[in-house]
Amino acid sequence: MHAHLLLILPFLYLGLQVLLKLSRAISSPLKGIPGPFWTRFTSLWYLDRCRKGRFERDNIDLHQKYGPVVRISPDHYSISDISDIKIVYGPGSKFPKSAWYDGWRHPQQWTVFSDRDIKRHSENRKRFTGLYSMSSVVNYEPFVDRCIDIFSQRFNEFADRNQVFDLGHWFQCYAFDVIGDITFGQRFGFLDHGNDIDGAIKAVHQLLVYSTLVGIYPEWHHRLFETLSKFKSSGAAGRAYIAKFVREKISLLEQERNNVDKPTTETPKTQDFLTKMMKARDENPEKVTDYHLFIMGQSNVAAGSDTTAVSLSGIMWYLLNSPEALRKLRDEIHDFTQQGRCSVNITFNEAQQMPYLQAVMKEALRLHPATGLPMWRVVPAGGAQLSGQFFSEGTVVGVNSWVAHYDEQVFPDPKVFRPERWLESETEPEKLKEMNQMYMPFGLGSRTCLGKHISILEMSKLIPRIVRDFDLTPLRATMATSNFWFVKPTDFEVRVSRRI
Repeated sequence: MHAHLLLILPFLYLGLQVLLKLSRAISSPLKGIPGPFWTRFTSLWYLDRCRKGRFERDNIDLHQKYGPVVRISPDHYSISDISDIKIVYGPGSKFPKSAWYDGWRHPQQWTVFSDRDIKRHSENRKRFTGLYSMSSVVNYEPFVDRCIDIFSQRFNEFADRNQVFDLGHWFQCYAFDVIGDITFGQRFGFLDHGNDIDGAIKAVHQLLVYSTLVGIYPEWHHRLFETLSKFKSSGAAGRAYIAKFVREKISLLEQERNNVDKPTTETPKTQDFLTKMMKARDENPEKVTDYHLFIMGQSNVAAGSDTTAVSLSGIMWYLLNSPEALRKLRDEIHDFTQQGRCSVNITFNEAQQMPYLQAVMKEALRLHPATGLPMWRVVPAGGAQLSGQFFSEGTVVGVNSWVAHYDEQVFPDPKVFRPERWLESETEPEKLKEMNQMYMPFGLGSRTCLGKHISILEMSKLIPRIVRDFDLTPLRATMATSNFWFVKPTDFEVRVSRRI
């Protein structure tokens, strides 16, 4: 008798859970919000779609089918209306990040990116804003120049051998080496041979997959993390590897700084990121701690390479498939060179003065923003009115940058790569304002990516150098991608030749 009871208990529990979910779905005041059938009862539909790595396209299709608010799971809703986006992400927003972001941190640690505490995030962000400001970033330009010179050398070698290579991979090598030089004062060495040094690229990818999926069921993160960390092929192990890697780099920098026999030759302007942070820590240890050094170094490595590499791939893909835009950009670079406004090593300031280059970059990042999942936020106390529907406290809402960027009302013919739309809108201030409000390749509001200016620096200097000096031929008609937070190209194969 007791044995039979033990056997049926799990089924009773499962049945009870099903009944509870059905009851909540039927009685929910949000039951009228449309979405795929199974999203009313379970998050498994969303998990499955994310697992397939194409959710940026799925998300666009959902809004085209169902409208401005779509149910993604029982308590998660994707939004797309510009007025709702202002409420959720605008200045002074009280909508904190959702528990999905817990999957992006160690269970016993916090980071600036994943921090769900609005006040603490604001206080910590202020500590580092100066290091990431545009005025500070331009001082990192020599680090970028060094990496571009090596990158160009590799292109020349590929041209000599008529070699097919994966441009997306080499963009990641470039971005990794730049962020290594900027952060630690030393390249990692990815650009030397294109090898995945110490498995760092693989570790970051594993981390992306793990964090993307476990965040859908964040209550499992602390239970899975320690166990999975023991398996090298897991995303948890990827996070542990990156943490160990950063700690070792910081330790080496500390040893170098403590070596009194070593003369200091660097000026403050050319010091790397962590050297500046160490100086700030020494001057004000209560404000900047060793842990701040660690989390910022880790953030640079984990996020700094992928964001830039994905964006560079998007820019070059659309240029290579838009001959007229490519011709216009080359004409602009040529004209600037003839006028003495463009150096051999194109400076960031020179690149910023090129209107068509800036329009090309902006349009490509509209069509292919780096992140491809909703930026989930929690409705605060008191609830919120969005798209004529009241959302109670604790409900999770979010916008996907791909959904916003493909809005036909804001961007007519949204699938068309047309840099001119940004130049034309400069004569229509209200139109340009609306376009900028829906433009979010680096996030929105107070949670905008801290490393945005570093990424823009890297792209603004490399793209015109490639366009001016080389011809690239893609080998495929489409660029396959995989979306685990970052929408990364998987087979961007090209051939390269020198331009005369």
